[in-house]
Amino acid sequence: MIEATNVTRYFGDKAAVAGVSFSVGKGEVLGFLGPNGAGKSTTMRMITGFLPLSGGRIAIGGCDIAEKPVEAKRLFGYLPENAPAYQDMSVAGFLDFSASIRGLSGKARSEAIARAVKLCHLEKVMHQSIDTLSKGYHHRVCFAQAILHDPPVLILDEPTDGLDPNQKHEMRELIREMGKSKAIIVSTHILEEVEAICTRVIIIDRGELVFNGTPQQLKEKAPHGDRVLVTLLQVAADDVRAALEKLPQVRLVETVKQENNKLTLAIHPSGRADDFALTVKRLLDERKWEFCELHTQSGKLDEVFRCLTTSDSTGRKEGAA
Repeated sequence: MIEATNVTRYFGDKAAVAGVSFSVGKGEVLGFLGPNGAGKSTTMRMITGFLPLSGGRIAIGGCDIAEKPVEAKRLFGYLPENAPAYQDMSVAGFLDFSASIRGLSGKARSEAIARAVKLCHLEKVMHQSIDTLSKGYHHRVCFAQAILHDPPVLILDEPTDGLDPNQKHEMRELIREMGKSKAIIVSTHILEEVEAICTRVIIIDRGELVFNGTPQQLKEKAPHGDRVLVTLLQVAADDVRAALEKLPQVRLVETVKQENNKLTLAIHPSGRADDFALTVKRLLDERKWEFCELHTQSGKLDEVFRCLTTSDSTGRKEGAA
């Protein structure tokens, strides 16, 4: 539904976005991440047709955003950053206006507004002016205008920014449900949001794409990655390590701590740590090794994000060869 191919944008002689390519299909919620100044907002503006491309191509539902802008824009709903709206309008008036410029009229317009109001829980504020709304309701109103025409594509820029925990939960549930039947891009800097709603993630840094994969694949890039931690009592470290290293799924066994007859090991599997923990427990039971702790530890997204996007003063990525 969304196809970006070698997308480039220059401001003067500076490349804000340099040859970025990705796609989003129906049933996908794509998390779009990047540090400040990475080119994320510029890319979002090009996808929605607010900025022209310096090079490359963007197609929405097969319609080139540069060659057929009106046809392409009919196919998506857009929630911009900071959720702009006409402050002096009532919620009902704003949604009616938004529906009219989408070409909805008569029964179709009233049904579209009613559906969006119900989905976004706006019944209590329909007759308030937008400038009197809380930030949470303000966001809901702008989200409602984005889904009025039931578009197959949604482009959401910081959709939970400024919302309280309950409002964030409601918004994420709504995006997750809509993601089953639509193609959705969510631009965010909240890493927990990636785990909560996204089926795939891309990260842009200095105008270049540095990651494209699932949230699980992103977590596996963490310095520690997914691992199993086990604390054993009164066992020989060499015996335990030798037995664990013989398991076919094991990539690495590390000693985390050894003191007072307690030995803590970190076991890095080639697959999911959740599945591998059962294998470790079966081994311990077979050998009758006593343990007081056995749990999995997932890679932390903030660690991965920092490793992928942090550069030193020379412009080289930390850890780069």
